[in-house]
Amino acid sequence: MDLRNIAIIAHVDHGKTTLVDELLKQSGAFRENQSVAERAMDSNDLERERGITILAKATSVEWKGGRINIVDTPGHADFGGEVERILSMVDGVVLLVDAAEGPMPQTKFVTSKALALGLRPIVVLNKVDKPDAEPDRALNEVFDLFANLGADDDQLDFPHLYASGRSGWADTELDGPRKDLTALFDLVVKHVPAPAQISRQDEPFQMLATTLGADPFIGRILTGRVEAGRLKTGETIKALSRTGDRLEQFRVTRIMAFRGLSQQAIDEAMAGDIVTIAGMSKANVADTLCALSVDTALPAQPIDPPTISVTFGINDSPLAGRDGSKVQSRVIRARLMKEAESNVAIHVSDTPGGEAFEVHGRGELQMGVLIENMRREGFELSISRPQVIFREVDGQRMEPIEEVTIDVDDDYSGAVIEKLTGPRKGELVEMKPAGVGKTRIIAHVPSRGLIGYHGEFLTDTRGNGVLNRVFHTWAPHKGEIPGRRQGVLISMEAGTSVAYALWNLEDRGKMFIGAQEPVYQGMIIGEHSRDNDLEVNPLKGKKLTNVRASGTDEAVRLTTPVRMSLEESIAYIDTDELVEVTPKSIRLRKRLLDPHERKRASRAAS
Repeated sequence: MDLRNIAIIAHVDHGKTTLVDELLKQSGAFRENQSVAERAMDSNDLERERGITILAKATSVEWKGGRINIVDTPGHADFGGEVERILSMVDGVVLLVDAAEGPMPQTKFVTSKALALGLRPIVVLNKVDKPDAEPDRALNEVFDLFANLGADDDQLDFPHLYASGRSGWADTELDGPRKDLTALFDLVVKHVPAPAQISRQDEPFQMLATTLGADPFIGRILTGRVEAGRLKTGETIKALSRTGDRLEQFRVTRIMAFRGLSQQAIDEAMAGDIVTIAGMSKANVADTLCALSVDTALPAQPIDPPTISVTFGINDSPLAGRDGSKVQSRVIRARLMKEAESNVAIHVSDTPGGEAFEVHGRGELQMGVLIENMRREGFELSISRPQVIFREVDGQRMEPIEEVTIDVDDDYSGAVIEKLTGPRKGELVEMKPAGVGKTRIIAHVPSRGLIGYHGEFLTDTRGNGVLNRVFHTWAPHKGEIPGRRQGVLISMEAGTSVAYALWNLEDRGKMFIGAQEPVYQGMIIGEHSRDNDLEVNPLKGKKLTNVRASGTDEAVRLTTPVRMSLEESIAYIDTDELVEVTPKSIRLRKRLLDPHERKRASRAAS
């Protein structure tokens, strides 16, 4: 069968998963009367809720007697570890670009990886039916992007299509018939080369594992592209580590291939196809599965290093153990190690005490997704403020710099630039008009300066600004960057909050809790209007007397409390504060100091 392997690349919310839905429908992967959820490739609950792709997933469609394996990749740089592995399985990429927004930072990140691997791109200008679409400008920006990323002549001579993924059409001309996606299917078959591995079917079996999974019935499974040879169910093969060390020898219990949205068992895997193998117990991502006669491991694509670290600890607050069932440090450690096994962009290490674990990753969103998944599984955790990972190069301290692209109303551009280039030590790179009444700002800002900035940014832009960020480079340390300006309101008592007490505290600042909520000593219940922390009593009720008069008693009307999401909470806290995460609640609190730290703090104060 004629075979093509492609990946679809796009920035967050540029319509990638919606386009894959239409490709599946129009290729006949679904029955006429089959009920299929919107964004069918977003199988994870969090993906559906947030409208973003987190995990790279494969599917396949049949077209005119051939098969096209399609890989849907995440659009956010925090999940770039998924992308870097997945691109080694394909021979071409479809780059989807919003005709109004043009190529965005996350597009640049993934595209640079694809071009470096020599993959041939097809550019699809999506959403050309929107009123603010400018497909010609977007196409020119894509060409400039490819040139800046060092694309060769073949890659720069890319074909392009105009499309609307939601309406299910793609055409070679902007004023085409707008009927279906036939032009895209035909272009993929014509432009993307067939896998070079097909010519190696008579060699010994070799496959590089790119994603790890688990099936409740067949156990550990690894997915990848067969680089050479053939493999039948029941054959015995071995696994080699990246360095060529022999990990294990095992019998293949099942081989599965992608057919539409599901995987089906097949008898034989052939070179060039993307398949899933079961039967191993130790083999992992980036390991080589091969015939017993092979002794050399396949080269694995290098993964960019993590840029931030977060400490995951046990929940040791007075309210611990009320909501979750998984509270012990050994259970938390086992879950984090399992995550690090399947997600190569995450590294886990133990802290000296053994009660907490350092988790290194790509960004706050990646950490937020991991924590959210864990709390839904019944874990209780305490999470520290994210810390940027520094490097030493020739005796000089280096820190990660991110490229920030901001689309904002003209009226608010001054406030944004002032915040980025002032206290946050950023450098303005470019500023240009971006449509009616909008300005696009591009700046290089230290990662430290962006931790906790998003909430401030939304306030400064009245919620209308769009901020995208991606790792840019390492640069010499830029000096001290001030943290949060405001202090916090800390409960001095344990019990249940009283509406009257909170009403009297509203002059002091914004509240994070409402009435009749459990509080404890050291819990953060609000933000102080000044820059110092303040201990307050949220339990203090009104003194009762025998005198009652309708004109003197004021009605207690509380302002709606500020409810922060998980990512907002992690970005908000200071270095001496923690986020307490349980399946039902997200609370902020001051960190409980151990006796040694208490002694050090008192010495420093004196």
